[in-house]
Amino acid sequence: MTEDRTAAPAPTIVPDDRVDALRERVARAFPDLRAELETLVRIPSVSNGEFDQAHVEASAEHVAGLLRGAGIDDVRVLRVTGADGTVGRPAVVARRPGPQGAPTVLLYAHHDVQPPGDDADWDTPPFEPTERDGRLYGRGAADDKAGIVAHVGALRVLGDELGVSLVVFVEGEEEIGSPTFADFLRAHHEALAADVMVVADSSNWSVGVPGLTTSLRGLVDCEVEVQVVDHAIHSGMYGGPVLDAPTLLARLIATLHDEHGDVAVAGLHRAPDPVVDYDEATFRADSGVLDGVRLAGTGPITARMWTRPAISVIGFDAPRVATASNTIAPRATAKLSLRIAPGSDPARSMAALRAHLEGHAPFGARVTVRDGDLGRPFQAPADSPAMQAARWAFASAWGTAPVDLGIGGSIPFIADLLELSPDAAILVTGVEDPDSRAHGANESVHLGELERVVLAEALLLERLARG
Repeated sequence: MTEDRTAAPAPTIVPDDRVDALRERVARAFPDLRAELETLVRIPSVSNGEFDQAHVEASAEHVAGLLRGAGIDDVRVLRVTGADGTVGRPAVVARRPGPQGAPTVLLYAHHDVQPPGDDADWDTPPFEPTERDGRLYGRGAADDKAGIVAHVGALRVLGDELGVSLVVFVEGEEEIGSPTFADFLRAHHEALAADVMVVADSSNWSVGVPGLTTSLRGLVDCEVEVQVVDHAIHSGMYGGPVLDAPTLLARLIATLHDEHGDVAVAGLHRAPDPVVDYDEATFRADSGVLDGVRLAGTGPITARMWTRPAISVIGFDAPRVATASNTIAPRATAKLSLRIAPGSDPARSMAALRAHLEGHAPFGARVTVRDGDLGRPFQAPADSPAMQAARWAFASAWGTAPVDLGIGGSIPFIADLLELSPDAAILVTGVEDPDSRAHGANESVHLGELERVVLAEALLLERLARG
């Protein structure tokens, strides 16, 4: 990796002996915190509706108990019904007032997890936490039950010395796109308003090097259907003059990128290149790209991941191989995921993608585009007072300055949080590292990094309390 750390951490107004005392407290508390993380991982709180939602309820109640045990009396498990009638998953909201005039800090995490996938892909059972080589493996160990433990740990360490007013918001539906998030904020806006919001759902630069996420790409998705005939026809009798819909859909998808692999959709925004970069060997190792596969696109790898658009096919409906017959398929559908650069407008980006798809209909086939979700990107001020406090806290916890990161993924609800508190400073932090494999098999958290995250958050709260 190539690193540039030109942004200096804020000068501390927290005495060194206080920092040392908090470090010792974290070290003493960490065995119990690790045990709490193991307990959380054992609860299969998959929010996808195909799974037993009783586990999500149990997870919310357990998180509520952890927060009560960390010294918060006002803890509630809440849900709302969305405008479309969707009943939201249970969220935990905890509040604790601080001294007169103290800032209000909101700590965010989520207790729901992704489906485990095929158990055969896991080296150990996904909901049985297992330690190997200093890492704790299990679904949700990193994303985002470690974030919950970081919040609980900081509160336990500070105890009655917590000098800020506090709100803890642990969501229960982040992994299904937060469908009732905006409705939840509207229903509970007074309880959730804050001066500083810490969103513990991101990553660090590497094991031993912290990161502060200063930008996130937004998200646009859609379904595109290609239809060529009005019913299936015999591939022997009619094949040749008529190309099947999967072939034509493949040709349409191929127009989305140029010969270098850069996105070829006109009208999509690019943000400036980051000041840090991955070297290719490290990126290939972190991502698991197979030997011989060339990387797509041009320019810095971090720009391709963080500040430029990216399009992926994430679903494909066509005749299944196992049940295929000798017919020309009349239609085929793909689901496209478009990540948009910071500074982009999601609606304009969707319009650009739609115009490209409709304007590149292969052989005059009928192309239908069905719009999906829109999520706004995020760009944080790099040198706000809250960011300076975070830089100092992270540098103190790790012994090295944090790297300003972009994240190629999206956290669309951050825009909703800013609508709730437009003057709030949002800090996007996390426990993951490039080996965490969030959403995949063998997800894990590095236990040493988790301990440093707990310390960093305690130091951040201490620094914010002192002004």
